[in-house]
Amino acid sequence: MQQIYYFINKKQEIVDFLREIVTLESPSTDKKAVNRCSAFVVENLKESGAKIKKFKQKKSGDYFLAEIGKGERKILVLTHVDTVWRVGKISEMPFKIEKDRIFGPGVFDMKGGITMFVFALKAINELKLKPKSKIMLFINSEEEISSKNSKKYIEKFAKESDYVLCLEPALPGGAVKTRRKGVLTIKIESFGKSVHSGLDPQKGINAIEELLTQLSFINKLREKGVSANIGKIIGGERVNIIPDKAQAFLDIRFWEKEKIKEIENFFDRMKPSVNGAKIHWEKLSFTPPMERTRDSQALFLKAKKIAEILNINLKQGDSGGGSDASFASYLGIPTIDGLGPNGDGAHSENEHIIVSSLIERTALLTELLCNL
Repeated sequence: MQQIYYFINKKQEIVDFLREIVTLESPSTDKKAVNRCSAFVVENLKESGAKIKKFKQKKSGDYFLAEIGKGERKILVLTHVDTVWRVGKISEMPFKIEKDRIFGPGVFDMKGGITMFVFALKAINELKLKPKSKIMLFINSEEEISSKNSKKYIEKFAKESDYVLCLEPALPGGAVKTRRKGVLTIKIESFGKSVHSGLDPQKGINAIEELLTQLSFINKLREKGVSANIGKIIGGERVNIIPDKAQAFLDIRFWEKEKIKEIENFFDRMKPSVNGAKIHWEKLSFTPPMERTRDSQALFLKAKKIAEILNINLKQGDSGGGSDASFASYLGIPTIDGLGPNGDGAHSENEHIIVSSLIERTALLTELLCNL
């Protein structure tokens, strides 16, 4: 219980740190901005004794691994500094505190979680606590754009670990996430033949019409318990030209890994509805489902027991969103996600966290790092 009073006394310092990293805006696609935010976090980790490894990237922001302590067992903690918000959004959506809530771009997803780790490490250092395991913190810079390049690092460090903890925000109400949907991003392309729409329309093949015909079959996929969102369509150049090319981008989500092959087979079976048209599909990104495995349930029960020390009734739940935790879970590593603060509004202008939750969850994280 000593730790909870430590964090209560550190409340203003914790909030000030959170204000700083939220102000350091860090959209995934802005390498310089992300690196500035990462550098600030890394310097604070160094001050608490963390050893830092840097993984330079050409296009995205750099990745970092902070290592703390020794031990035969290893705990991997997953975080990301990138957000969905462009630089300058802070002027429209300023960091502010209203009663027990803190608002700002990225405060919930997931700079609150990063703040938790920084202060958990400060507590371990200043209170001379002795974790039972070696702790590794991975700082991602491209989680919001599917972790396409960072995935290999996450999987590598997960394979070396006994447990994986992800500091994505909690479910509304504070439950952690032990089950997540898998996510497939798919592009469908249709090809036809361009001609003048008035002079010789019968000689053309309308790629947009072909694409719409294929998309009309998506409901058959939904009937199989899969969610499918047609999020973007591109096609056509001028209104008087029959288009020869069109594209659609789909977000496909599912709970069980067995669905992956079923979904792929569905798209493999697509055939043109018009002679001369062509259809092609490809997988742009993939985040596996995080299933509620026996090992992850055993880890959750350990975490629940540790939480009881702080009078926290830790609960678990499901999320339709994907995260880096899914890569670790898919490898069979015991994983808990959603250990970040309680709040709401991810990717919305109402994004916020609850201050009391930030303090409580930082104390819980410290206990987990010391006792797992």
